[in-house]
Amino acid sequence: MSILYLLIPLGLVLLGIAVWAFFWAVGSGQFDDLKSPGWSVVMDDDKTPGHSGSERARNESGHDSSHDSSHDSSHESRHESSP
Repeated sequence: MSILYLLIPLGLVLLGIAVWAFFWAVGSGQFDDLKSPGWSVVMDDDKTPGHSGSERARNESGHDSSHDSSHDSSHESRHESSP
């Protein structure tokens, strides 16, 4: 029964923290726009999957990453051990 003297104040403190966090989130604008984050997943952003910006910049500057000899040799060495 004496544990209640610890658990009730601890529960009230946790409740107070939760209420403070809720009002902080409302005040800082966390709930202002609830629809846009969901639509950002659906909308097409015209980016090619698998290509980073640095690879795209190298390809546009005339360097083709598909002809990189170090990439080709490491790729071939992985498949040579196949029976």
